[in-house]
Amino acid sequence: MPASKAQPVKPAALRRGDTVGIVAPASNVKRAELDTGCEALRRAGYNPIYSHSILDRDLYFAGSIDRRLRELEEMFERDDVRAILCARGGYGANYLLPELDLDKINSNPKIFVGYSDLTCLLTYINDATGLSTFHGPMAAKDWSHEDGVDLASWQSALTQANPWEVSLNREVTPLVEGDAEGLLYGGCLSILVASLDTPYEINTSDTILFIEDLAAKPYQVDRMLMQLKLGGHFDEVRGIVFGQMLDCIQAPSQDYSLQEVITRIVGDLNVPVAYGVKSGHVTSGNITLPFGARARLIAKRSQVTLRIQESAVSP
Repeated sequence: MPASKAQPVKPAALRRGDTVGIVAPASNVKRAELDTGCEALRRAGYNPIYSHSILDRDLYFAGSIDRRLRELEEMFERDDVRAILCARGGYGANYLLPELDLDKINSNPKIFVGYSDLTCLLTYINDATGLSTFHGPMAAKDWSHEDGVDLASWQSALTQANPWEVSLNREVTPLVEGDAEGLLYGGCLSILVASLDTPYEINTSDTILFIEDLAAKPYQVDRMLMQLKLGGHFDEVRGIVFGQMLDCIQAPSQDYSLQEVITRIVGDLNVPVAYGVKSGHVTSGNITLPFGARARLIAKRSQVTLRIQESAVSP
């Protein structure tokens, strides 16, 4: 198992009128989607900015490793930037991990938001520096679509200094009943598994582990969950919350559910398990989840509750 987590660090809260730096640490970005997302951010009261090189392309990446690394570190160092928001996921953020200067992040703790391939940055930064990171909507994805962002959780996670409760719809169901507290943590399942046996391996100790993915077939989800289980990465987990798991089906006619597959693997862990929280790859209303904040998961037959027990930002 990896070393213990760093002491918690809370970035400054986001306010209307603040400057938000847009970065592309992974796949290349389309101009139209970036422009639409930035306009939505302006309507929400923020001042989005980005480097002119953000539209660079190298194969399927948003430019070279050096460009993407420099862009990210400069946004952390800029005094005028209050929060950093990823443009999109895709693939390629893992290339930045060996080169990332953690001292620049430690010296300039800021809100950092993303999901999908950015999971590796969210977990590594949180583990290595203690900085709260945020699994939530991205500029050229969710912000560029009508109803793409759950504004209530965005506001609660990034702007307020009080405990709050994630608003869950009726589609969120309990797979295993229970009540537990832990540090909210996790992200895209395939990226979590890709971290194993590397210097950037996830640390799931004392966590409410959030897991989501896109278009992974049930047997692939099974295989990845079993890898985590066999590797002992569920041993000290306090609870598990699955995302919407969009398009994670074998075929429309399959005679089993993904929930059945998941329950067979994690049902004997003696921790509460819930399914269906809309954060990450979702149909609409992407919920912002603060990684590193202490949370309480209550899974009952009639209702699932996810309470964020502490603010992830400082006033």
